[in-house]
Amino acid sequence: MAIMQETGKTLARARYGAAQAMRAAWYGAQYTIAKRRSAGFNRPGEPEFKPINPVDTKELRRAYLGLFAKDRANIEAGLYPSPEDVRLADLPKAVSRARYFMRDVADVDRRRVAREGDEVREQFEGSNRYPDYYQQNFHYQTDGWLSDDSAKLYDHQVEALFTGAADAMRRGALAEIAREMKGRDQREVKLLDLACGTGRFLRETMRAFPRLQATGLDLSPNYADRARQLVAPWPRVEIIEGQAEVLPLEDESLDMIVSIYLFHELPEEVRAKAIAEAARVLKPGSAFIVADSLQFGDNEGLDGILEYFPEGFHEPYYNAYLAWDFAPAMEAAGFKLERRELAFLTKVNVWRKTEG
Repeated sequence: MAIMQETGKTLARARYGAAQAMRAAWYGAQYTIAKRRSAGFNRPGEPEFKPINPVDTKELRRAYLGLFAKDRANIEAGLYPSPEDVRLADLPKAVSRARYFMRDVADVDRRRVAREGDEVREQFEGSNRYPDYYQQNFHYQTDGWLSDDSAKLYDHQVEALFTGAADAMRRGALAEIAREMKGRDQREVKLLDLACGTGRFLRETMRAFPRLQATGLDLSPNYADRARQLVAPWPRVEIIEGQAEVLPLEDESLDMIVSIYLFHELPEEVRAKAIAEAARVLKPGSAFIVADSLQFGDNEGLDGILEYFPEGFHEPYYNAYLAWDFAPAMEAAGFKLERRELAFLTKVNVWRKTEG
């Protein structure tokens, strides 16, 4: 029996390694092609960009490989199932998304070179539907967060940028959800995916915990529609539209909140409001799991990489985020930091709402 179990584990590791290597090659090749089709990183007429902190390429490689080693260990520990993102049946759709991604490269690069990150604002001039900070072409992507085409392409863009590592980084938060769920009845747990985007992470959460009472909230109607499509197999999941800083939810109505890459996209004053709202809707003793970009000092060998993001992409609040301390706003709202894990370029913090 032990031999059979060990053989099964070895085969599972081999399948996982092969699948992740294929993803890295697939997305890495597209990133390389996109880079070649784009203008140089430095813009004409501007001085050459040089990060203050040097990039430690050995640490970059170590952290990248370490991400997948930890991901595999979490799977083997039973925290969540192995991903189903490399399947032959999905190849036609993957090729179609890759073609669309390549077609969009020229427009993205045009905005990058010209530093044009507010085309979306022109579409909503005079409208109060979205807060001003949200009306941006984040990452210089076409339509910002506000079109069906953007919602269909977004996850592919992110995976290409991170050479197939984005899903594995997100699963760092899924591991924390699993730890919170230990010994609990899924049917009795109400979870919110705050700023759920396309629903990609929420789908993986439901694969791991299919009986959760889960809600996904996003401000973009287009991304919310995409999320509804992805979580359709789980009828208990509800997708709603709204702002993180004004949640349309009742006081102390949730058992857990998770947010993925939300806070670096918010101005400082809005971050504090979003944290206060999370505290309002969480029950005492509940967890707020925050997965977001590394900040300066989390891994000093990667600080130089972080400096490139706001220069190469439209990230209007990222520079301020890099040095922003979560603790004052979190503690003021009644949260206490309980755990922290690094997952390549992502940091996962578990904040606990104090009792009383």
